[in-house]
Amino acid sequence: MEGLELICFQIISASGGAKSAYMAALEAAKEGNYEEAENMIKEGDEMLNQGHAPHATLVQQEAAGHSPEVSLILIHAEDQMMGAETFKAMVEQLIDVYKELDALKAKVA
Repeated sequence: MEGLELICFQIISASGGAKSAYMAALEAAKEGNYEEAENMIKEGDEMLNQGHAPHATLVQQEAAGHSPEVSLILIHAEDQMMGAETFKAMVEQLIDVYKELDALKAKVA
């Protein structure tokens, strides 16, 4: 495996790891462990950043006039990275909902 294929798999791997970390953050928030949730968001961000570096390489190559060959694996890599970014935004919103729910439960109790 080399070149474009390797870059694509780096992006896919990093994006998958990020999504797993974001899901763990949501699970931690569901249990009321907001510190752990924040840590898992940071871990997911670090993983996602690992995918952005090879992606930036592809963008720079295209800007220099060396467009990569569009393939199913490249499209999949792009989709996984965008999906991870979207998933993070949704998880952050849901964590806020859990915080509000816990605050309301505390008022009622």
